[in-house]
Amino acid sequence: MSSRLLSLLVFSLATSGLLAQSTPQTQEPEPSVQSLLERIQRLEKRIGELEDHQRGQAAVSAGSSGSAAVDNTKAPQTNAVLEQPASHENAPSTTAVREAERHYPSLQIRGFGDVDFSATDKKGSVSGFNLGQFVLHFASPLSEKVSYFGELSFTAQPAAYEVQVERSIIRYDYNDYFKISFGKYHTPISYWNTAFHHGAWLQTTVSRPEMVRFGGTFIPIHFVGLQAEGNIPSGGLGLGYNVGLGNGRSSILSKAGDSGDANDNRAWVASVFARPARLYGLQFGGAVYRDKLTPQPGRNFEELITSAHLVWTKEHPEFLSEFANVHHRDVLTSNTYNSQAFYIQLAYRLPWQENKWKPYYRFEYIHKPESDPVFLDVSDLVGSTVGVRYDITNYAAFKGEYRNSRIGKDEPRVNGGFFQTAFTF
Repeated sequence: MSSRLLSLLVFSLATSGLLAQSTPQTQEPEPSVQSLLERIQRLEKRIGELEDHQRGQAAVSAGSSGSAAVDNTKAPQTNAVLEQPASHENAPSTTAVREAERHYPSLQIRGFGDVDFSATDKKGSVSGFNLGQFVLHFASPLSEKVSYFGELSFTAQPAAYEVQVERSIIRYDYNDYFKISFGKYHTPISYWNTAFHHGAWLQTTVSRPEMVRFGGTFIPIHFVGLQAEGNIPSGGLGLGYNVGLGNGRSSILSKAGDSGDANDNRAWVASVFARPARLYGLQFGGAVYRDKLTPQPGRNFEELITSAHLVWTKEHPEFLSEFANVHHRDVLTSNTYNSQAFYIQLAYRLPWQENKWKPYYRFEYIHKPESDPVFLDVSDLVGSTVGVRYDITNYAAFKGEYRNSRIGKDEPRVNGGFFQTAFTF
């Protein structure tokens, strides 16, 4: 009986298999060539959108390769790039991949350049083209908590190019509240001086305000020593600090003490600022700088600089303002001298033509006592600048300015036109 049942079972299975093979299966219609081409076009379009988004994110961080390693650098961009929301859908997997690919050291290089044309009605001036600074940024993490940042500039001179180490910093990040670094910095006595570094593409305008001009002497642009920085627990107020100790100015006031201090006296600087969370883009704060100057052998002066700033760094609008007072005291005679400088700059990213146009205006002022024996190279200044920036791409821009200024007391006003194409790569 059991063998008969087994035979019937085998027979039924074989029969069903034959029937299944003989019955034609219903197949879905194959996609047409046209539908495949349309699908490929949609995928290519999506890939292009993702690449554009990636390039936009790279442009925002272009000027801040030092920021990732050392400092916060701001780069003006079109509104379309700045306001693209970041997608965090795949954040955990992306982070895991980056962690797996991370290795030390990992050098990244970013370059900046500009070409300029200028013409003024100043008597004896020469108009024409010139190459601006060619700048290279070097950033490399050395470990999870240690990073290095360097900056070199190449400046055209009549005889040859002048090469300068503008910044060279190694930083140790303990946490968000305490980070310590050693090297050569841009002195945190001025907002502009720490927000817009070498590389004209980083700033809205063709040039920096006179009070923070590279090669100027009103404030110390560079500082060699150590610096501690971080956040101050303050809730939504967003407080932060910088404290530095190092070499003061050299006997040439525009130079930092790269090779050593000019006298046996350390300079120090301290600043506090606030970035309220509810008012993103707003920053205000103040700083103090103290040093002893020896511009000539046997002539010593105490220098005390106090400054304050108020800025709104969004593009609609952009508002920048700073004030600084420089106090000098002759150690021998106790005579004192006070010089003041400030600037106010307003810009607005226009909402049409893909947000490429950004007109701006700046007023700046410098006053110094004629009797100040330290500021021999500083002149009184009253000037206005009107201009516009046009972002050709996320990495290049045209700028044009008209300036009207009076440099020195009782001097005639000078009118000038300045044009620049600035880029990063």
